[in-house]
Amino acid sequence: MTEKSNSWSGGGSPDKRRAIIEGALALFSRDGYARAGLDAIAAEAGVSSRTIYNHFKDKASLFEAVIEESSRRLVETQLAIIDRHLHKIVELEGDLVAFGIDWISVRNSTNAPHFALVRQIHAEAEHIPAAAIAAWQQNGPQRVRRELAERLCAIAERHPLKMDDPERAAGHLMVLISADNLPYRVGPPAEGEVAAMVSAGVRTFLHGYQG
Repeated sequence: MTEKSNSWSGGGSPDKRRAIIEGALALFSRDGYARAGLDAIAAEAGVSSRTIYNHFKDKASLFEAVIEESSRRLVETQLAIIDRHLHKIVELEGDLVAFGIDWISVRNSTNAPHFALVRQIHAEAEHIPAAAIAAWQQNGPQRVRRELAERLCAIAERHPLKMDDPERAAGHLMVLISADNLPYRVGPPAEGEVAAMVSAGVRTFLHGYQG
């Protein structure tokens, strides 16, 4: 994912820019786009408001840089999981279950701010610049789904998968193995709960797509 050229004036140090991105991610993920002010972001980042303007022309361009950077990190992790598990399939159901368990593992403390930010986007989409949402969708979720669709097509050449629309099939698989299907509770899921949920999701996927 490439950074928007108009989001950074080039007038400040990369370390300061990184601090601003991290501070803004913390604020946007906690307070949302509308309520997070630049003064509060500057305080969180340990910089002055003037320093923010040395790097970003306004809050909208800062938010776009934040969601792109946060998505880039997650996408790199997700693409690595796709490659690791789906590069070569030996036993279709078992390998898809292993993929799904690893897929859910990205919802850890490291990526928690990103998922909180996504929830904020869904909650106040009407207040967020459309360009930022479009860039995030294109370079984040849609990119991952395209890559997963390509892997499923490759798998279908050797295994009984029948897909009229591979990207739709990829979307179905992602939904069926989503952590959102786990029962809500405080703290990590019970032992074996993730494996049971993923196994059920994979069986449902194969029931619909095996030829």
